[in-house]
Amino acid sequence: MTLAFGLPSGPEWIVVLVVALLIFGSRLPKVMRSLGQSVNEFKRGMNDIVDADESGDAAKKDAEKDEAKA
Repeated sequence: MTLAFGLPSGPEWIVVLVVALLIFGSRLPKVMRSLGQSVNEFKRGMNDIVDADESGDAAKKDAEKDEAKA
């Protein structure tokens, strides 16, 4: 038994993409800009976590050195 409607093939996907671009084309630059800002904010947050972890490790090593001297 076959279905009356299957998954879209190559040319049908092109038509769907063209229609989507016509409908959402004016919003696309704003969406992409927002997506780029979100990615940058995520990377900045990850770098802050890594920096905080590294500074915490350095402080821990300094404390261990001070205890070893005493």
